[in-house]
Amino acid sequence: MAVVSSFHHTLHLATRGKGLYPFTRDVARWVASTGVQNGLLTIFVQHTSASLVIQENADPDVVLDLADYFERLAPEDDPRYRHTTEGSDDMPAHIRSALTQTSLSIPVIDGRMALGTWQGVYLFEHRSAAFRRSVVLQLLG
Repeated sequence: MAVVSSFHHTLHLATRGKGLYPFTRDVARWVASTGVQNGLLTIFVQHTSASLVIQENADPDVVLDLADYFERLAPEDDPRYRHTTEGSDDMPAHIRSALTQTSLSIPVIDGRMALGTWQGVYLFEHRSAAFRRSVVLQLLG
């Protein structure tokens, strides 16, 4: 009978406003530190106005185009928004977060995340101001 180990860690990521912030290396270092060779990694952001995405990490234009697209998709100052008490960027941030992901599952094989060649893990900040975001990592292996 195989024994399953469970590890968890919280990363605190500083943002400087809207955009995609790569943190693949931080996660990879932590995964390696656990010694788990094969398992499943869950990454969860503890916020409702930021999200997580796996995107191309080779051409920086990809994440810039993605951020620009979301600006058009959920613009600020839309007079139809009811929730405006936290600023003009807050309701669009909630919409963007709802359209992306708050949790990712990534297989760990041979001690490494099984990401594709061009894939990276990003925190997608949807608010204009700087924030300190908490991202929980849990690895079962």
